[in-house]
Amino acid sequence: MLAAPGCAPDEEPAEIPVLKPVAFADLPGWAEDRHADALPALRRSCATPLGYPTEVEDGQERFGRPEDWRSVCAEAARIDAGAAREFFERRFRPFQVVGADGESGLITGYYEPELSGARRRSDAYPVPLHTRPKDLVTVRLSDFGGDFGDERLAGRVEGGRLKPYYDRAQIADGALDGEGVEIVWVADPIAAFFLQIQGSGRVRLPDGEVLRLGYAATNGRPYTAIGRVLVAEGALEREEVSLQSIRAWLRANPAEQRRVMDRNRSYVFFREVPGEGPVGTQGVPLTPGRSLAVDRRYLPLGAPLWIDTADPLDTSRPLRRLAVAQDTGGAIRGAVRGDLFWGAGLDAEERAGRMKSPGHCYVLLPVPKEKAAGV
Repeated sequence: MLAAPGCAPDEEPAEIPVLKPVAFADLPGWAEDRHADALPALRRSCATPLGYPTEVEDGQERFGRPEDWRSVCAEAARIDAGAAREFFERRFRPFQVVGADGESGLITGYYEPELSGARRRSDAYPVPLHTRPKDLVTVRLSDFGGDFGDERLAGRVEGGRLKPYYDRAQIADGALDGEGVEIVWVADPIAAFFLQIQGSGRVRLPDGEVLRLGYAATNGRPYTAIGRVLVAEGALEREEVSLQSIRAWLRANPAEQRRVMDRNRSYVFFREVPGEGPVGTQGVPLTPGRSLAVDRRYLPLGAPLWIDTADPLDTSRPLRRLAVAQDTGGAIRGAVRGDLFWGAGLDAEERAGRMKSPGHCYVLLPVPKEKAAGV
């Protein structure tokens, strides 16, 4: 499963995750990690204006007080790389995340793809990538009261009523033609489809210029994993589903490409991103191997997380590391659910495309400032 930030999949029953206190010695492989490699990601999260969300439960702030996060961030900015492990162990306490299905969940990966494209449509570049249309309306349900968390609707106003926005098939059939919302045109419809699932990427233009695209919005339609569609239709076995196998099937079955891709009615709109990227939901550039997409209904963006799963290239070997929650995704649903960002390039694509293993997740929350030694 791959990330598509902001998409809304079919709804599932809400769960209330349990945060089970553990010791750092209980984290599998903790002592073997290069903890300093997670510091740049944490520092970026500390610099975001979005801050650290807290959740009040029985009068207690479930994910830590804002003043404790500020204290942790102030120290993270000046800590030496050689003291990184000691810093995390002194300023944080680990909690195992237990969801509705228990301690185990699914850990997948995503990456930043690169496509070939041009600013103008041609026979060589016939597939448009769109920016956010002017008539797309996004509604945060909590603005109208009620316990909706961060749930949102997207649509368009017609006759004074909000109606669902055009789905993937309607957009492919030209629903947005003439609106002037094309950013760039690319060569490959399959690559464009996977770019939308990743939520960000690069387009290399004929003159060598590289255009970086980031997530801007979604049409609000439910996200459907076409790997599951192909399994249900008997085209693939569940055990063999990966980015690579899905792409190979689509290329081998050109007459079925459009029908299968249209089963995912979700459609992602992009924006040009200057400078460093890609940028995650938290608004900061992602760090390869250390940024994680999570379901922010259950885990706070900006929090360090310890993941315990399998190496995507050799599932007999463990993959255990410290990451930071900095992104979200339409396929990332549940408390024990993560999507690890691998970066750009062929190696990142290979790892991200094959990563799909059970795993455990531990969230690190700040020790109250007055109880932290050495502050």
